[in-house]
Amino acid sequence: MDEWSLVYDSYLPRQEKLREALCSLGNGYFATRGAAPESEAGAVHYPGTYLAGGYNRLVSEVAGHEIENEDLVNLPNWLPLSFRLDGGNWFDLDKVQILDYRQSLDLHRGVLERSIRFAEDQRICRLGQRRLVHMGMPHIASLSSTLVAENWSGSVEIRSALDGRVVNDGVERYRGLNRRHLEPLHVEEQGTERILLKMRTCQSHQEIALAARTRIYRNEEHLEFNPQCRTEPYYIAHHFSCDVAAGDTLRIEKTVALYSSRDHAISECSIDALKTLHRAGPFEELLSTHSEHWSRLWKRFDIGIREKNGEQGGRHALILRLHILHMLQTASPNTMDLDTGVPARGWHGEAYRGHIFWDELFIFPLLNLRLPEITRALLMYRYRRLDAARANADAANYRGAMYPWQSGSNGREESQRLHYNPKSGRWIPDNTYLQRHVNAAIAYNIWQYYEVSEDMEFLSFYGAEMFLEIARFWSSIANFCNKNGRYEIHGVSGPDEFQTGYPGSDKPGLNNHSYTNIMAVWVLCRALELLKLLPEERCEELRTMLDLNDAEIARWDDISRRMRVVFHDDGIISQFEGYAQLEELDWEAYRKKYGDIHRLDRILEAEGDSPNRYKASKQADVLMLFYLFSSEELRELFERLGYPFEYETIPRNIEYYAKRTSHGSTLSRIVHSWVQVRSDRTGSWRLFQEALESDIADIQGGTTPEGIHLGAMAGTVDLLQRGYTGIVTRGDVLWLNPSLPDDLHCLSMCIRYRGHSLDFAIHQDSLQVHARASNASPIKVGIHDGIYELKAGEAREFSL
Repeated sequence: MDEWSLVYDSYLPRQEKLREALCSLGNGYFATRGAAPESEAGAVHYPGTYLAGGYNRLVSEVAGHEIENEDLVNLPNWLPLSFRLDGGNWFDLDKVQILDYRQSLDLHRGVLERSIRFAEDQRICRLGQRRLVHMGMPHIASLSSTLVAENWSGSVEIRSALDGRVVNDGVERYRGLNRRHLEPLHVEEQGTERILLKMRTCQSHQEIALAARTRIYRNEEHLEFNPQCRTEPYYIAHHFSCDVAAGDTLRIEKTVALYSSRDHAISECSIDALKTLHRAGPFEELLSTHSEHWSRLWKRFDIGIREKNGEQGGRHALILRLHILHMLQTASPNTMDLDTGVPARGWHGEAYRGHIFWDELFIFPLLNLRLPEITRALLMYRYRRLDAARANADAANYRGAMYPWQSGSNGREESQRLHYNPKSGRWIPDNTYLQRHVNAAIAYNIWQYYEVSEDMEFLSFYGAEMFLEIARFWSSIANFCNKNGRYEIHGVSGPDEFQTGYPGSDKPGLNNHSYTNIMAVWVLCRALELLKLLPEERCEELRTMLDLNDAEIARWDDISRRMRVVFHDDGIISQFEGYAQLEELDWEAYRKKYGDIHRLDRILEAEGDSPNRYKASKQADVLMLFYLFSSEELRELFERLGYPFEYETIPRNIEYYAKRTSHGSTLSRIVHSWVQVRSDRTGSWRLFQEALESDIADIQGGTTPEGIHLGAMAGTVDLLQRGYTGIVTRGDVLWLNPSLPDDLHCLSMCIRYRGHSLDFAIHQDSLQVHARASNASPIKVGIHDGIYELKAGEAREFSL
């Protein structure tokens, strides 16, 4: 199997939208789904182009209520390129005889290719296409299309357009809402090769300019045209006509430049789009420089695997590289200059409205150890919205900063208050906005970034302020209970969105949610450590600026020692207070009745029931603790709180919650695989393989066509990077404790840690590490119970 090409060798209309999501191309600035250039949005296809941070708000009437939603906007479609033979119908793959078909996503170069041999009324043609969204020139995309007339002579009419008649129509359950986000500003023909379309979002007033250049070659001779130009307020197209003889080749190159009024250092977006387009070279030149940029990225991000018997990684290696590609198409070096976060579904579609959740928790580790500069830029998205987080906290009568569960353009809470269940056809209350644990995830990401990069400048001037304000929030939401002598947190929801309240209660939220409470304790502990770590001058500045006094700091310390954690059944950490009283679910009965029960919440609601009644999880929140922390770290936290933490605590809880989890989230298998790395290597590898298939096989049955699941994609790669290698960055030591599954023979990669580029080769019985030459200071590497100094240019080998 080619480990660098995702190949489809037949055309299947029912799979087109899935393939379009998986074959999306992007560069961190914008992304375009892998729809065919001649296709139109409908039951089979969905072309879509999305700008990083390109949001707009609309108000819709839902169930008698006015609901405002902010959406990632489907931008004008730059792809339209089609042709017709001898004045017949415009090319439509569904209306010709397909003689041969192949579509391939070249992962190494970030290029989408398509070759088709077809017959139309006895005329046989070959069509070849290549497409790129330039990684080094973030405003440029290009499409090369080659048409060969095999057995006929006649005329060909070519249509190259920019289409702003688009709406947000990529998610079926949103179709009852307002969907038209764009309004026209200007269309213009610029000479015989170029057209311009300028539009604006109707509420956020972001201007979008697209300039397109179309050039046509017959047998490599550049043809000069005086094309027909057809315009509408939302649309502009050039029509070219020429004659071909049997054996002739027509090559059409369409290059576009996309600009937004949000861009830096521009005069006016349409002017800059035309200037950039003028400077852009031909397709082959763009392809060459684009491929060079991807080659450099792969040197940093690729992971080499050999499976049992020394065989190459095959399908597993292919999917891992597909996941890396999509992560880099969402968050790339181009992202460093933008004010954007990391959307849970990438910039690949309209699911989750392009919002930013907590998925950074699964994405940042991969970036931290490869290109931490990207993480820094993405953390600045959170810093710029710190004041909004403070306002959110204040509105809820808390102190500090309360970041939203769903974030978009400006940091306000974007979560819906009504959720549509496609199984029942009903709109039901959505209380998932109570997921305050997103605050802990942001703090965790700040700390992990610092541990890997040792970027004290970021920590001092940006990270610490966020961290301390998040700690202040946890202090304010925790209340002391005289009855049990401990602090408690009430009225929250966890990552497991099946339960957001108690059975029969109209009041949303859960009390003493274990993951939330323990994460709050961890944040407070690190905040106390942070005050000692910061330079004295900066620490005093922050304390004065935030009015952080000794009494408040003492409260943080007290909460970190007396937070309540609920247990049941001899050492099982209860997901939340009252969990033990919930009913057990008859899992086998539901599997027999419905087959796929990933979304058990929707099934139960459609039956007039509620998951709030059952010990049933979409993803087991307690296991997140074992995902984020080593057993040593957890033991320290539990001992600080005065609770027992025995050797059997982790495996006992894993076994308990694994039996009660539907894996309704694509992140669930990542976590379950991770926590079984040492206790059940075979089971961990099986779950890892299932997690790999999440998007490429669309195992949730229709969610991937709406946008890939970026957290799950990055999480599978990180399972190899940190899970099976045992990499932990703690204190001033890079700890490694490899535990490869039996089916994994060898793992090789290069990571960055505190200025060093480190090459690793890990086998079942040995570990080699080589620090490439640099001027970085020596680092400490921990293997088992030993700590070793490693200098630049030095190599070491350890027996496992």
